[in-house]
Amino acid sequence: MNNFQYYNPVRIVFGEGQIKELANLVPTNARVLITYGGGSAKRSGTLDEVKNALNDGDNSRVVFEFGGIEPNPEFTTLMKAADMVNENDIDFILAVGGGSVIDGSKFVALTAHLKEADGTVSRDQAWAALTSYAQDIDSAIDLGAVLTIPATGSEMNSGGVINYSERQAKLPFGNPLAYPKFSILDPVKTLTLPERQVMNGVADAFVHVMEQYLTYPVDAKVQDAFSESLLKILISEGKAVKANPDDLEVRKNIMWTATMALNGLIGTGVPQDWTTHMIGHELTSLYGIDHARTLTIILPSLMRELKDTKKDKLLQYARHVWHINADDQDDDTVIESAIVCTENFFKELGLPIKFTDADLDDTAIDPIVAQLKAHGMTALGEHQSNDLEVSRRILQRAARS
Repeated sequence: MNNFQYYNPVRIVFGEGQIKELANLVPTNARVLITYGGGSAKRSGTLDEVKNALNDGDNSRVVFEFGGIEPNPEFTTLMKAADMVNENDIDFILAVGGGSVIDGSKFVALTAHLKEADGTVSRDQAWAALTSYAQDIDSAIDLGAVLTIPATGSEMNSGGVINYSERQAKLPFGNPLAYPKFSILDPVKTLTLPERQVMNGVADAFVHVMEQYLTYPVDAKVQDAFSESLLKILISEGKAVKANPDDLEVRKNIMWTATMALNGLIGTGVPQDWTTHMIGHELTSLYGIDHARTLTIILPSLMRELKDTKKDKLLQYARHVWHINADDQDDDTVIESAIVCTENFFKELGLPIKFTDADLDDTAIDPIVAQLKAHGMTALGEHQSNDLEVSRRILQRAARS
C-alpha cells in the first residue's frame, strides 16, 4: 500500500425527513443562495421543503434562488450565479439537486471572488482556474448540499466537472475548500426520479469504483475489499431497483454506496486510472451523451485494450466480484468472462456498451482524439502511459463492438 493522507470534513445527515435539519446546519444570520437545476426540485416540493426549513425558528437568514444549472453544468450559467453571489453579498450556497448542481455550486463558491473592476466575476480568471490552478484558490464561499440524485459522490468530495460548450470542453477541478460543510441525503427524494437517471447513477458510481480499483495490486487489502463490496452492492441493488423501483431500502443502499464510491476513502494509498472518465467527458462535450452512458460505452473496451497491464486486478475482479472459477480456464478466458459479465450488467440496466448504442460510428473517433489532445489528456492512466494512440484504440474497440 502506498503512503497517503486522508481528510474528509463533510457532515453527512442521512435519512427520511432530514431536510428539517437545515434549521440547525445553516448559520442563522446567513445570506443564502439556493442553487438548483431544471425545475424538478420545484415540482417535487423539495425546494419548498428546503425554504421552509431555512425559515424555521428564530433566525435572520435571507434567501435567494438561482435555478437552471444544467445536467452538465455550463461555465456561462455558473458565472451568472457567481455574479448573483456578489450582487447580493451571499455568504452561504445551498446546492439542491444531483452531482451537476453540486459540482456547479462548488465552482461558483471557488470563483465568485475572482472579480473584475465592475464587480462581476472575471470569466478569464475563472476559466484559467478551471484549466490550471483551481487547487491554488485560497478562499471560497461556504457550501452545503441537499442531494436528490445519487451518482457522482460530489456531496462528499472536493471536486467537480464543468462543461464549457463554447470551447467544447468538459474539465475536472478540485480544491479542499470545495468540500461541502454538510450534505443531507434523503433517499425518499430519489423515488420520483426517472428510471434513466437512476440507472445512470448506478453506472456512474460503479465506474467511479472501477477507476480506483482496476489498476494494479499494491497489497491494499482494505481498499480492495471495500471496493469489491461496493461493486457487488451496486450490481445487486441496480438490478433490484430496476425490478422494484418503489423499494426504499434499495434506494437507501444505492444512495449511500454512490457516496462511498467517491469520497476518497477507497482511493487512498492505491493507484488510480480515470482514463474512462477523461475519454467519456469528450463524448459528452461533443455529442451530448449522458455522462454515465459514456462511461459504460468506454469501460469494456478499455478493459480489453489494457488487459495485459491490468491483468492481476482483472483476474481478482473476476474472482471476487463475479465469482468466476478460474481453476480450469486460462487467464484470457477468465478476463473476457468478467468483461462480458460487466457488459451484461450494463445492458440489463438499459445502458449502452458500444458506439452504435448511442447512434455513433467510427467517424466520431478523430474529433474525440483531437479534443483529448487539445485538453492535454495525452498521458492518462495509472502508469501515465495511455497516450492518444491508446485512447484511439480504446475508441476503435468501442466503435466496432
